Amino acid sequence: METLEPIDVNGLTHRIIGLAMRVHARLGPGLLENAYEPCLCHEFNQHAVPYARQVDLTIAYDDLKLDCG
Repeated sequence: METLEPIDVNGLTHRIIGLAMRVHARLGPGLLENAYEPCLCHEFNQHAVPYARQVDLTIAYDDLKLDCG
């Protein structure tokens, strides 16, 4: 059975925000998400940050379950 190592959530959050700020600083403000996303994924790959793109999720809203993909 494989054991998982604990995740340093604060450290990971710091890395993700730093990489997002790096992309934003290089591209500047005002672009659509589809311009920033591949650049951020490139940074994640370069810095060994695991991720999944455009994951479908369900949100509970006013007693409804809405599929938000």
